[in-house]
Amino acid sequence: MLSHARTTFVACLLAATAASASAQSDPTEPSAQGDLAVTIYNNGQSLVQDVRQLDIARGRSTVTFPDVSAMIRPETLSFNAADTTIIEQNFDFDLLTPQKLMEKAVGQEVTLIRTNPATGAETRQRAEVLSTVGGVVIRVNGQVEVLRDDGLPVRVIFDDLPPNLRARPTLSVNLESSRGGTRPASIRYLTPGLGWSSDYVALFDEAKGTVDMQGWVTLTNTTGTTFTNADTLLVVGDVGGGRNMRRSDMVRPGTQSAERERLGDFYLYPIEGRTTIANNQTKQVSFLDVQGVPAARVYSAGAGWLATWDDWQSVSSAISFNSSREGGLGDALPAGTVRFYQRDASGNPQFIGENSIGHTPMGSVLSLRTGDAFDVFSKVEVERRDKITAADYERSARYRVIENGEVTREVEVDRAVDYYRTTMRYSFTNAKSEPVTVEFRQSGLDRGYWANDYRVVSEDVEGEQLNADTRLYRVTVPANGERVIRVTYETKY
Repeated sequence: MLSHARTTFVACLLAATAASASAQSDPTEPSAQGDLAVTIYNNGQSLVQDVRQLDIARGRSTVTFPDVSAMIRPETLSFNAADTTIIEQNFDFDLLTPQKLMEKAVGQEVTLIRTNPATGAETRQRAEVLSTVGGVVIRVNGQVEVLRDDGLPVRVIFDDLPPNLRARPTLSVNLESSRGGTRPASIRYLTPGLGWSSDYVALFDEAKGTVDMQGWVTLTNTTGTTFTNADTLLVVGDVGGGRNMRRSDMVRPGTQSAERERLGDFYLYPIEGRTTIANNQTKQVSFLDVQGVPAARVYSAGAGWLATWDDWQSVSSAISFNSSREGGLGDALPAGTVRFYQRDASGNPQFIGENSIGHTPMGSVLSLRTGDAFDVFSKVEVERRDKITAADYERSARYRVIENGEVTREVEVDRAVDYYRTTMRYSFTNAKSEPVTVEFRQSGLDRGYWANDYRVVSEDVEGEQLNADTRLYRVTVPANGERVIRVTYETKY
């Protein structure tokens, strides 16, 4: 016969679990950790090194290390203590929670204490736990019941504590020691769950042409363990590699060495003083604070070959600065997000945009797009395009005919080469009360192996050839005005 007991076991279970999680994340709870060092990488991995003073008996014994990461990668563990040899290691990650207690009690008997809500009288019953899948199923006096959260109070008393449940994540090591006594014992392991990111707060002063910048490191811990009073080190760089993506934020990479400790191809950023990284905590630490760095607002636009825009388009607005030692931020910059602010007429900083940067060596020139300009527009049109036929011919192909292993004849093919003269018109408008300079890039000039030769016949503004494909024009647009420039190209395409 199947009956349904109305109890509040599930509610009690959830409350107890929450209390257990809270206790794990409480940085003030006594910790068994020793001299702790934590190295946090960009790739979601961290190296934990923990040196504890342990009393190790002579001969074979087991030592335990409570308060290791609940996400420890056991295969990365290294143990070291003088005059010892490791035999076996175990990681007990089954934590002591009401749910785990009930799961371990399947097939065993427990005591139920039920309270009469009207009289307050308690009754005790022995019950066998049959299953915990999707709920708790028990057998009481030969009848099968389901414990449900129906609002009536019930408590479950267990006869004993299962041997493999731990109040905290615990590593145990079986070892052989040639002597007894207290000595330093160290463990070293990798774990996910510890991470860091960098963020920058930049106050831009357009009138002075400067930016004040602060850099913050944000530490996060979701390992299930609090790391107490740890010597914390951040590694800047992509350990293990990553996708080599095109950098839109960097105009030119720097060539200066930052005055920071390096580890191979990576920079080390130590957190000053020891710090406690609590479980389920976010912590911010300052690592950069520089005032009055030269900076400028940059307007830019661009178009491909033979582009014609039907409508006017806003130009991009960006803020440019550098990380050099002389006149710049003077440091290598970890990848992160830069958020820009600018003071309004009342002197209050207002948010004006953000963008991300990659890992940036010192001495780099950065230009970070913050949005589209409200008052500055551009338009691109093909004003004229004429075909020009060359007076002579170009030998474009030669091949040999081979018969029976011998060259019987050689053939040359001639074809006329058509040239084109194209005039592009670039128009700009400016509704601001001061002149602006727009950096316009004409791309698509290099057509590859078959037509990579071209000429710039005339240009209203002298251009700068950035590479075989792109030419840059810096166009000054007057205040509350407009400007049109024309450039004529001769090409094979």
